[in-house]
Amino acid sequence: QVQLVESGGGLVQAGGSLRLSCAASGRTFSMYVIGWFRQAPGKDREFVAAIGRSGISTHYADSVKGRFTISKDNAKNTVDLQMNSLKSDDTAVYYCAAGVSWRDYNYWGQGTQVTVSS
Repeated sequence: QVQLVESGGGLVQAGGSLRLSCAASGRTFSMYVIGWFRQAPGKDREFVAAIGRSGISTHYADSVKGRFTISKDNAKNTVDLQMNSLKSDDTAVYYCAAGVSWRDYNYWGQGTQVTVSS
C-alpha cells in the first residue's frame, strides 16, 4: 500500500512557474513508477509525465515537453514536477500516481489545483 499526497498547487499568471510535489508513505517508493496526470473541468484525465523506479527514465506528454520537468528522490520518497512557461491550458487538478509499470497505476493522490490566469 502506498499513500500519496500532492502539494504546491495554486494560482499563477501565464508564463509563470509552479513546482508540484508528491510525497509518499508506505511501501518502498523506489519500487514504483510515478506519474503525474491532470484533469481539467469537463475533460478526461490525461497523462502529463512519468518517471521510472530509479529516477532516470522519464516520459512526457507532447503538450508539456520542454516546459515541465519531473524528478524523483527515492531517499526522500518524493517526486516533483517543475512547471515552467505555464499556459491557461495547463489549468487543471493535478494528481500523482504510483504503479508497477508505465501504464498501470494502482495508487492515487487526492489532487492539487493549478490555475493559470491569462
